[in-house]
Amino acid sequence: MGVDGVGRLDDGSRVYFALPHAPYGSMAQRTTVSASQCLPLPDNLDDITAAAIANPGMSSWAAYTERAKLKRGETVLVNGATAAAGRLAVQIAKHLGAKKVIATGRNVEALHGVATLGADVTVPLVEDDDAVEQSFKEQLAAGVDVVIDYLWGKSAERLLTAAAKAAEDGVPLRFVQSGAISGPNITLPSAVLRASAIELMGSGIGSVPRNRFVRAIADLLHAVVPAGLKIATRPVPLSQVEDAWSWSDSTRRTVLMVNE
Repeated sequence: MGVDGVGRLDDGSRVYFALPHAPYGSMAQRTTVSASQCLPLPDNLDDITAAAIANPGMSSWAAYTERAKLKRGETVLVNGATAAAGRLAVQIAKHLGAKKVIATGRNVEALHGVATLGADVTVPLVEDDDAVEQSFKEQLAAGVDVVIDYLWGKSAERLLTAAAKAAEDGVPLRFVQSGAISGPNITLPSAVLRASAIELMGSGIGSVPRNRFVRAIADLLHAVVPAGLKIATRPVPLSQVEDAWSWSDSTRRTVLMVNE
């Protein structure tokens, strides 16, 4: 909170901005941001959607374009597709040309909603570990090129193990780690990497140069309307921030509105 937003420059032009100069943040009437981190907004993109979609959408856009190098016609598995970032990862994969998108999630009801956003297959993560691994093996055996993982933890362990068991000799699987909602650590048997062509990588500031993250956000913002990307939002006046702070809904982005 406070690291990005939508506002107007001194000349009145609308921009999305990120990483204001400390100690100034975006939860204020005015802030200071480097010009290189201010991106002009398309005229047909509204302020609320731009403010809500940039951060969670950028995570998968950069993962696909900068790390996984997603190609048209490939199959993508989004591990953890029910929260805002994962839901966008499904939509963005389709926009970038994925032929098939598999979505997993622990919230079964929310997972049903992901199917309406473009997921071709949904895999609920509600069974025991062995059953989850078997579900993964069935999908991986049919062919998966890229995994975007927002969960880490047990599901990532089972997914990587299943990928090694289902792997064809020398056929790579690009596994991109983008979040750790289920936990910061996993136990990974060394044989999983020795017995497969899994390419394990992360996506975040450090693995992708900051200027290319900025470019990814710019590309995303210009694609929102043409691609029909959807994100659920809850606009809230800054005066209600104390109430909004305690809300817990991973499928909907809260956007604080600051007016002069």
